[in-house]
Amino acid sequence: MRSIFIILTFFVALTAYPQKGERPKNLPKFDNRPIHFGFTLGFNSMDFSIHQSNSFLTIDSLDKIDNNRQIGFNIHIVSNIRLGEYFDVRFLPGLSFGQRDIDYSFWSPTKKSFVVRKMKLESTFIDFPFLLKYKAKRINNYRPYLVGGTNLALDLASQKTIKEEDKPKIRLKPFDVYYQLGFGIDYYLTFFKFSTEITFAVGMLDILKKDDTKYTQAIDKMNSKVVMINFHFE
Repeated sequence: MRSIFIILTFFVALTAYPQKGERPKNLPKFDNRPIHFGFTLGFNSMDFSIHQSNSFLTIDSLDKIDNNRQIGFNIHIVSNIRLGEYFDVRFLPGLSFGQRDIDYSFWSPTKKSFVVRKMKLESTFIDFPFLLKYKAKRINNYRPYLVGGTNLALDLASQKTIKEEDKPKIRLKPFDVYYQLGFGIDYYLTFFKFSTEITFAVGMLDILKKDDTKYTQAIDKMNSKVVMINFHFE
């Protein structure tokens, strides 16, 4: 949270910083285009919000459940439609690759210590984000903006067959719906526009596929969380 606060503070300070004099503008008519395209390359960090079930404490020897972030990457196509001077609609279909690790800690009376069962949950998402972009006033060759909307995601890896050596292992549901919020800065270069963006996405659906094992019985529901750092080329 401290890092997020620092980034937001820097963003606000940058947009409020007074500019002394006008510099020559690159691509002066770029934002007047009714529609334009591009592509996105980025990194992601996927995570879970795990809500314990009422029977969590009754499950023999289970002490806690931890989840660990892993770094993934994503690639998207940018379709941008101009609504007006300050608003755009964006559609960014693409692929996101990531992994989330869950650690189940069990108390072992024989070893007098905790035994950790680690599960590696890989995901390959087909993403369909629909976003509204609000652009602040352009200052020389950069323009801060906010973005928000929803993302329909289909996890192809959730249907993979679990290998015998990887069992026991929980399964995830293939479909999820995210709401997304982010901010970034457009940089107008000589031949194209380059943007850096940080986006936060939270899944609204319970993605845990329940079964009769203690690994899913210990969880009431599980939601996805993703932090993305994206680089747009338009």
